[in-house]
Amino acid sequence: MVQATESAACIESETLRVTEAAWTAIRTGLRRDCGARTFDHWLKPIRLVDLDEESGTIRLAAPSEFMTSWVESHYADRLLHAWRAHLPQVRHLKLVTEAGRPTLFTAERDEPEEAEPEAEAAPEAAAAIDGIALEPRYTFESFVVGKPNEVAYNAARTLAEGGPLAFNPLFLHGATGLGKTHLMHAIGHEYRRRQPKARIVYMSAEKFMFEFVAAMRARNTHEFKQRLRSADVLMIDDVQFIAGKDSTQEEFFHTMNEIISAGKRLVITADRSPQDLEGIESRILSRLSWGLVADVNPADFELRLNIIAKKLEAMPQVRVPDEVVMFLARRIASNVRELEGALNRVIAYAMLSNRTIDIAFVEETLTDVLRAHQRRITIDEIQGKVSDHYRIRKAEMTSARRAREVARPRQVAMYLAKQLTPRSLPEIGRRFGGRDHTTVIHAVRQIEKLRKADAELDADVRLLLRQLEA
Repeated sequence: MVQATESAACIESETLRVTEAAWTAIRTGLRRDCGARTFDHWLKPIRLVDLDEESGTIRLAAPSEFMTSWVESHYADRLLHAWRAHLPQVRHLKLVTEAGRPTLFTAERDEPEEAEPEAEAAPEAAAAIDGIALEPRYTFESFVVGKPNEVAYNAARTLAEGGPLAFNPLFLHGATGLGKTHLMHAIGHEYRRRQPKARIVYMSAEKFMFEFVAAMRARNTHEFKQRLRSADVLMIDDVQFIAGKDSTQEEFFHTMNEIISAGKRLVITADRSPQDLEGIESRILSRLSWGLVADVNPADFELRLNIIAKKLEAMPQVRVPDEVVMFLARRIASNVRELEGALNRVIAYAMLSNRTIDIAFVEETLTDVLRAHQRRITIDEIQGKVSDHYRIRKAEMTSARRAREVARPRQVAMYLAKQLTPRSLPEIGRRFGGRDHTTVIHAVRQIEKLRKADAELDADVRLLLRQLEA
């Protein structure tokens, strides 16, 4: 018995030594390839936590949530490739945020230190579930709620609390990057917190398909079925990926029935509503529609502002002016993930170049992103929106009338056309009844002057800008 214990200890010590040596070599290579400045800013603070040999997962820890997010976005694939080159048994890489927490071993020490016992399990340990590991950052507390996602958030929270449920399954749908996956991870975290012994299974529909096909080939579908159907909470992400896969849909349907009949919780997401899913059997669509269908809509301007504010709360050392926050929220409207990525990029570039963050710097840093998100606003659209706002006929925009109730809205429209379109002054003048370019110049200067002196007019222009750029 003593010999076995000593042998296990030797094996563990050798594993630590080899892993530490690999990490030292990887860090040396990163410093050489990325340059000293980038390495010192972003990669040097990364610590080695441990290697789970059973799952082949290497865990690295960053001292802040922002650094975790940035390294994950820019270097996760590179780090995993480097680890696989040194230790072929590494199959997965996990980046976590562990500010101030001691690591099991680091690249700077010659001998591993014994980790201190912890009073509570770390978030990532508590979230070790069947399927895909839950992201520690994706909790209900970190989810920013607004009108576009309020129903989905409240439904997810209700399901996660574990009490009597008036709906099952919960079907969340919306475009990429709006928060569906965040809510699923949050459900897993919250349910596990309330029911520590609960079995939670979370996986993508694609993984469901691959594992089911592998089980059929191995003639071991019983184990696959038992693993999923015994779950207290089963969460399947992006169900649209099983479209047209008949055998997978057959198994998926029976799994759904088993979960729902047993009174367990089922959460499904897709990129569109059940009625709009193509290639999915009607009986599955019927089941999906049977519960609560909640859409996650694109974030409106107010929600985008709140999302940026929430991100900046976690980075008190970073100063981003209000006008930059407004600029980002207005210009990047497609999805939350791209908005957060753009903010991370601006902050990272500012730190690396020691530059002040202002609108000029943002435009320089995000040239490609802003170009991709630039919506083509037309003069016709501007004229229509301004006419509706001031309750005049759109034809007045091109008429010869000079009455104040018509002339002022026309000037506002000219001003907005100059601000929001690439059209030249003569082109704008022609679209407003063949007016001269000097008339457009006068209108632009007049509105700029009035915005400083007339709060009501300034509010009108701000509102029109938000509506046109939304």
